[in-house]
Amino acid sequence: MNGRRLLWLGGLLILAMVTLNATFFTVSETEQVIITQFGKPVGQAITQPGLHVKVPFAQEANVFDKRWLEWNGNSNQLPTRDKKYIWVETYARWRIADPLLFFQRLRDERGAQSRLDDIVDGDTRNVIANHNLIEVVRTSNRAFERAEEVEDVMEAEAMRAVELGRDKITRLILQRASRVVPDYGIELVDLQIQRVNYIESVQAKVFDRMISERKRIADRHRSEGQGKSAEIRGKKERELKVIESEAYRKTQDIMGRGDAEATGIYASAYNRDRELYRFVRTMETYRATVDKESWLVLSTEADLFRYLQSPNAIGASGRAPKR
Repeated sequence: MNGRRLLWLGGLLILAMVTLNATFFTVSETEQVIITQFGKPVGQAITQPGLHVKVPFAQEANVFDKRWLEWNGNSNQLPTRDKKYIWVETYARWRIADPLLFFQRLRDERGAQSRLDDIVDGDTRNVIANHNLIEVVRTSNRAFERAEEVEDVMEAEAMRAVELGRDKITRLILQRASRVVPDYGIELVDLQIQRVNYIESVQAKVFDRMISERKRIADRHRSEGQGKSAEIRGKKERELKVIESEAYRKTQDIMGRGDAEATGIYASAYNRDRELYRFVRTMETYRATVDKESWLVLSTEADLFRYLQSPNAIGASGRAPKR
């Protein structure tokens, strides 16, 4: 009897615990709850954190995140207004603004992701198709920092004035999508273009053109370098000629002064001893005109013959030069 009573008490205790657990539930600061009864919403959304009560077993608490949620779009091939085919990827941040409407229209986050795919990708396609590629790529008309290297690389349309720019196009997509998503209890907080790229066939042509232009720029730099080198060499040659001319002038000046000094010395020697001067000049003539292979035919009256015949023949007085 006591065992059966304990068994009943234990069963009642377990049932009470299960009932209490099914009756009370907590909501955190990052959550919001929709109570449903047999699959249909009951009352308004519970957004205040704390302990709450529901009818056990018949009602169910559907919990949704109150924080910002991520949405990452697919990479879509889109045409621009100027007939350029590009890959575009977008991403967005969104939140559940109306939990009750969200539950009624989409049920859960998976349904919301699918609906955002349709809405955001569709608006992205429509906006991109109505604008040129340069509007999607550039944000403003800011001048290129190294314009001399890209002036010929870019096509003419790349230099067009930007009317809207990437930021305004992004906001335009966000505005259009934001007009639709409230019907699903969603608020779009932010949207950005994550990646823009040419399709593969166009990308290969762009790379080939970039390589060609880089080679052309390299050739131009080499040509400019060769011109600068020729200019430096020409300047060096001119400076070298100036230096050589100045050195030649100084050399001639020194030689002139030396010759003048030598002439003065010769004149002084001539005035002191004319016979000695005549003898020295005669010896210099020998040195300049006679070698061991030379043959001379001289008159017996010639001075050269007299000096060769007898050194004592120097001077009318018969004095030989001092040694």
